[in-house]
Amino acid sequence: MRSIVITGASTGIGHATTKLLLARGFRVFGSVRRQADADRLEQEFGDAFTPLLFDVTDEAAVHAAAGEVRTALGGDALAGLVNNAGIAVSGAVIDLSADDFRRQFEVNVIGPIIATQAFAPLLGTDPTLRGPPGRIIMMSSIAGKFGNPLMAAYSASKHALNGLSDGLRREMMLFGIDVVIIAPGAVKTPIWAKAEQEDISRFANSPFYPALQKIRAMLPQMDESGLPPETIAQHVFDGLTSASPKAHDVITPGPLQFWLSTKLPPRWVDKIVARRLGLRPAK
Repeated sequence: MRSIVITGASTGIGHATTKLLLARGFRVFGSVRRQADADRLEQEFGDAFTPLLFDVTDEAAVHAAAGEVRTALGGDALAGLVNNAGIAVSGAVIDLSADDFRRQFEVNVIGPIIATQAFAPLLGTDPTLRGPPGRIIMMSSIAGKFGNPLMAAYSASKHALNGLSDGLRREMMLFGIDVVIIAPGAVKTPIWAKAEQEDISRFANSPFYPALQKIRAMLPQMDESGLPPETIAQHVFDGLTSASPKAHDVITPGPLQFWLSTKLPPRWVDKIVARRLGLRPAK
């Protein structure tokens, strides 16, 4: 039985991917941050699922979990690592604190670095293990190709993750370990409910507050039109098992809209976005 580690397995894409991989005969080690989630997933998924209790920013805890997985595998290599855990910090660049940016990058960039370093030996940098080299899936976003206003911290983290992943993929060729970037558009996950619950009142005196309120009002529509997490899970499965997976797998519910946002002259996109959000000087 081939084994996969997935970070952020409790909900959304991580949960859907865990469910699909188990159905396809994989053994899954899934990270959660709360014991209650570990207990829930164990009951839901059964013996082929093993919870790993850690926060991706806690280096010692991640390395300890890698030790648990090594023991459980008994000398076999890991077939894959899915770096899925992530958060989205909203707010204008000039309104967010340095700590807000640090939190965004700690989870979305440093977290995958920590997990990759911890599990790399099991994926094949340790030549003593049995089995073929594994693969690394990086869960990015179309935001990694587009700078979203009032979500610049999140966009920056995904731009960074893409650059990290491309460099890592070229390094890991030494060991036969492939690195695949999955870049979804809007997905129907609890991230939208969490965003709706986020307290934006601290920005009430900001000139960007009206635009933030407009984005908040768009969230239900984004959730409704988003891709099912099961669709992303299938792309993760393909990235882990295909003979020739795409290096950058972009999945969006509106291909034309994505194409226009990335191919139109940046100044044109600026005007379109500014008009939609009211980000233009008062006359």
